[in-house]
Formats: sequence, structure tokens, C-alpha cells
Amino acid sequence: MRSFTYERAGTPADAARMVASDPGARFLAGGTNLLDLMKLEVETPTHLVDVQDLKLDRIEPTDAGGLRIGAFVSNTALASDERVRRDYGVLSRAIVAGASGQLRNKATTAGNLLQRTRCPYFYDTNQPCNKRNPGSGCAAIGGYSRQLAVIGSSGSCIATYPGDMAVAMRVLDATVETVKADGKTRSIPIGTFHTLPGSTPERDNVLDHGELITAVTLPRPVGGTHVYRKVRDRASYAFALVSVAAIVQRDGSGRAAFGGVAHRPWRVEAAEAAMPRGAANMAKAVFAGARPTDDNAFKIPLATRTLAAVIAEVKP
Repeated sequence: MRSFTYERAGTPADAARMVASDPGARFLAGGTNLLDLMKLEVETPTHLVDVQDLKLDRIEPTDAGGLRIGAFVSNTALASDERVRRDYGVLSRAIVAGASGQLRNKATTAGNLLQRTRCPYFYDTNQPCNKRNPGSGCAAIGGYSRQLAVIGSSGSCIATYPGDMAVAMRVLDATVETVKADGKTRSIPIGTFHTLPGSTPERDNVLDHGELITAVTLPRPVGGTHVYRKVRDRASYAFALVSVAAIVQRDGSGRAAFGGVAHRPWRVEAAEAAMPRGAANMAKAVFAGARPTDDNAFKIPLATRTLAAVIAEVKP
């Protein structure tokens, strides 16, 4: 790990200013992803701004009937909150599916949204990777790509977003709240928060440098059965080959988002009208335009079967 400087922020606006003023600065909260990347020299920040003292760790009701989740609420606290378990079960189930208890105790809501891809070529600094080193090429294209994207990729990158929590938040229509260095705030729909790689795969999301997540807001609860189903190579602590976060009604209608298939949680709202006609009809619309490799073409039928299992779990 390379040397770096360190300081603690007193307020969210101060933290944003500290990072925005230094191109080599990064926020540090739980550190469950960033510190690993620093050890491998995939990430090489020269300055860390510790934001753990900002008291953004509460879950509170909103006037609209939803919940406002502080950026630094731990995954354990979020998954076990009685209101989340009762009204947003898909979120609780996704978080528990995502990591070990030790990691959930330390990982934060904001950090979970910001975690970086687990593409093996991104982690291997001996390999070219446009996400790690823009313009260097993509070793995954033409390489081993079983875990990687089948849709939404580009000629520059075929990496996937690895998380579980964000897939559930996508199906719940969450909103990400932030503060910038000038003190201005904004609210970003989760559907536009994560980006597709295009020609700038080094960007994972729409945040400006120094823009700090302060909270995630969930709208009023959606009725129906909440299901999160994750298909992985081993039963515990593995990233998804395919995952489905769904809210399904007894008539088979509902909404669904997919993980493990794209550079961001993948949801196509227009395809959800086809859900009552069966998983195959919906999946055909969800994965229209997919460009799988020989290694990962199995993900599309796997996602279709996983969605079918979710619907069958609910529909009489």
C-alpha cells in the first residue's frame, strides 16, 4: 500500500470541500472495498477524508410515508430494522445475501452503492483495464468473461456492478441524496445513479469528485410479496452470477430488477407489463439487445428461470 495523508471531517459540507479540493482525495467510511483496492494498488489515493463521525447513521420516517436511510447506516442495522423487514423485505433479503456478518457490521449504505466491480482484470494490475487505467484496453474482451456483463456493455468495458443492495433499491425506486463542495444538495433517482460504461468506463456513477452521499430515501412501501433470489457458484459469500429483486402481486404482475448482468442494476420498467404473461415474455424484453460472450451466454436463460421461480413462489 502506498503512503497517504489522512484527516477527519466535521460536517458533510466540510468533507465534500476537503475531497473536491484534492484530485487525489477519497472519502473513507467502512473501507470494506476501498482498503482492499488500496492494498492491491488498484486504487491509489493520496489523501483520505474520514467521514465516519458525521452522524449520518439514522433511519427515519419521511413525510411521504417512506424511510430516509443515513449514508453511514451499517448493512447490519439496515437489514435488521423492523420497518425495513416489514415494509421493504426485498431490501433486507438482498443485504443478508450480500456478505458475511462481519462485513455487514462494517459496510455502510453509501459505500455499498459505491463499491467497484469485481472483474478479475480490474483487480489484476498486470492486465490492461479501461476502468482502472482509461485508454489501456480491456483484457476481459476476448478473455475469460463468465462473470461479466451480457447487456449494457461497450467496446471499452464488459464489467458488472457486483452489489446486491442496489438491485433491491432499484426495484424500490430509491433516491440518493448528496451534498457538494459548495453546500448545494441534489436528489438522484437510483435508476440514473449508476452509469453504463460507454467510452468512460472509469466512471461508475454520476457523482462529481467530492460529492458526498448523505442519505438514501425509500418511497412509500409497495404492496405485494418481496423476493430476492441470488444464483451464485457457492452458497455463501459469493457474488451473483444472476440475481432478481422483485415485488410480485398474486396475479403475477409486479416489478423486477436484475443483478450480475450489467454495469449497473438492470431494470426495464417497460418490460414489466409482460410479467403476468410469464417470465419468458418479460425476460425477452428485459434482455433485448443483449451481447453475451460465449462464456456467459448462459446468464440470459438463467435469469429467465430465476425470474420464473420468483413468480411461481408468489402466484397461486
